[in-house]
Amino acid sequence: MPSSQSLSEADRRAVAAWAADCAERVLGLFEAEAPTDDRPRDAIARARAFARGELDAAGEIRRRFVAGRAAHAVSSPAAVAAARAAAQAAGVAHMGAHALGAAAYAAKAAGLAGPDRPTAVSDEVAWQLEHLNGPARAALQQLPPVGEDPAGPLGPGLLASGTLGSIIRTIQDAVGSSSQGDPS
Repeated sequence: MPSSQSLSEADRRAVAAWAADCAERVLGLFEAEAPTDDRPRDAIARARAFARGELDAAGEIRRRFVAGRAAHAVSSPAAVAAARAAAQAAGVAHMGAHALGAAAYAAKAAGLAGPDRPTAVSDEVAWQLEHLNGPARAALQQLPPVGEDPAGPLGPGLLASGTLGSIIRTIQDAVGSSSQGDPS
């Protein structure tokens, strides 16, 4: 039985573009430290191509870890989080829940890059929510609340704890999830 975090292919395509938008907003943090490393930029481009139907899920599943390895090429926590945001965006082809991971890592990167701006994380999340279209919102509403379903990235692990978990909970509260009831 597939995980409730997978989403249908159509729903994964709907959230892939949003995940790419989220990751792209912090890409400069990575590129400032590693200007010749194009793995995160390529991951974002592939997420967009997947969203447009130009790439298939199988091919992207095989390539989903490439951008994540770029996180080892940089040292600042903000640049690492930016690389991970791109990797999560690329992972959407495999499992839709990675879209929330992309958004969370992007907001975390923004916060780490702006320690003098106490609202950096919440400002980034606000931007993300403003740029979430109807189909992507509907797809995200199908995901289980972070930390409750162990069969995917939203299980009780890295994305469910600390800053990342808090960001994902904020996003899920804003969009409403099927497990949390209808927000209307």
